[in-house]
Amino acid sequence: MDRTERFYKIHRLLKQRRVVSRRAFETELEVSRATFKRDLEYLRDRMNMPIIWDREHGGYRLDETADNAHLFQLPGLWFSAEEVRALLTMEQLLQGLQPGLLENHVRPLRERIRRILGSGDFDADELTRRIRILQMGVRPIPPEGFQAMSSALLSRRRLRIDHYRRSTDETTAREVSPQRLVFYRDNWYLDAWCHLRKALRTFAADAITDVEVLSKRAREISDTTLDDHFGAGFGIFSGQARHTAVLRFSAVRARWVSREIWHPDQDGQFELDGAYVLKVPYANASELVMDILKYGADVEVLAPAALREQVKDGLEGAAALYRGES
Repeated sequence: MDRTERFYKIHRLLKQRRVVSRRAFETELEVSRATFKRDLEYLRDRMNMPIIWDREHGGYRLDETADNAHLFQLPGLWFSAEEVRALLTMEQLLQGLQPGLLENHVRPLRERIRRILGSGDFDADELTRRIRILQMGVRPIPPEGFQAMSSALLSRRRLRIDHYRRSTDETTAREVSPQRLVFYRDNWYLDAWCHLRKALRTFAADAITDVEVLSKRAREISDTTLDDHFGAGFGIFSGQARHTAVLRFSAVRARWVSREIWHPDQDGQFELDGAYVLKVPYANASELVMDILKYGADVEVLAPAALREQVKDGLEGAAALYRGES
């Protein structure tokens, strides 16, 4: 039983039975004498619960005549240790969002969470100091652009955007119907129907250099269609999965990879020598190649041949740099 639950039970027992013996408390709460003593002291000293020892009846009772008896009441909202930690994680995630992006909207929520944290068994500042959520590779987004995207998304309006394509160093004007904003690998992406390409596309939010909310109604795409398209293959720029990558990880690296989720439909199994073979569906290999390359000699692409060749070219290109080849 969580400590906060015990506080409520202590109060309930005193209200129901009027006088409760120490042994009855220890039995009902399933705690030791030392734990009960600490709970009692906390309720008396920190929460001003008017608990007294009634020598005549051999038990504890609430002193209804105490000066502050009419002022005491347990907080209306209590959280278990697990719930407090979940609130802390939420608070840290909100704090970790790119500065200014949602600050005006989430500040009141963050303040409420910290007040809740501070009212429980843990100190909010101590929790924040001891538990950290770190983000890497964050690409900043202008707050006004993000607000325009989220506004159009929720009001179901179209957007006119200028999208910078890094691979070709080109900027194109698009009219899109926003479907979802996705926070993926510490960055924001916009899933939308592109009226120029007449297809679903994912745009990195930081690559949208200009954005305007239009009066036109956005085209609606069903959740099923969105899930089938964006969830079918590996990575944020997935599309319909047309291939399956077969990756063989070394026995050492398998200790990590075998516990990772690369895709909901992945399939993995160990080999006799401890190596781990992972099968992942994908459409666009760009992100997958980058993830494979970071494992260096600890992974081999077994199939398909085209993916194996892409990874091989990437490794050879990297090796050429260190050999001083042009």
